[in-house]
Amino acid sequence: MAEKELKANNTPKRSEGAEPVPATAEKVKVKKPKGKRKSVPEGHFYVHAGYNNTLISIAEPSGNVIAWASSGSCGFKGARKATPYAAQVAAETASEKAKAYGLERVHVFVKGGGPGREQALRGVILAGISIESITDQTGIPHNGCRKPRHRRV
Repeated sequence: MAEKELKANNTPKRSEGAEPVPATAEKVKVKKPKGKRKSVPEGHFYVHAGYNNTLISIAEPSGNVIAWASSGSCGFKGARKATPYAAQVAAETASEKAKAYGLERVHVFVKGGGPGREQALRGVILAGISIESITDQTGIPHNGCRKPRHRRV
């Protein structure tokens, strides 16, 4: 009787102590090799120069970020993050990362009034990337917020 059931199911009974055979073979995950990095000869270079830090982002013309750096990510802490030198180092670091994608030319967009505005551009030039255009996107208040009340002493 046990032999007939074995032939019919092709799987042994649990009472016999054998484990059931799965119906499908287990899929083995094979890690695919990474392809070539896409070539981005021209991109956008965004500088956000705040009073406490300088943030650098490099993107494709479509807007996908390919590299970024900040003064804090380059090892500067505290008040040293807000220095022009820290902004230059951050710009050089981001530019070197983007050079792996074949970046040669950038359009620069600067925002903010921090001390790293101009020095970040010098960092791009030192990295060997040519600047096509520079655009200032700093927000300007049109009548802005209400002024603080007059202080009575």
